[in-house]
Amino acid sequence: MRIRVNGIDIEFEKTTLKELLDLYRFNPSKIMVEKNGRIVEKENYATETLQDGDVLEIARFVGGG
Repeated sequence: MRIRVNGIDIEFEKTTLKELLDLYRFNPSKIMVEKNGRIVEKENYATETLQDGDVLEIARFVGGG
């Protein structure tokens, strides 16, 4: 399937958001995910299915001062 992640189209064969995050080694405690315009709760990453045409925005939290 083809999905868009942070503005880049990718081919992805897995089916859940967690599988995508694991593939790209994202730390779930340090990111926020928006799928098709809505925020996905962290506890739903493992069950949130991905479909062809989905648009994801993944934001990393960065500390600073």
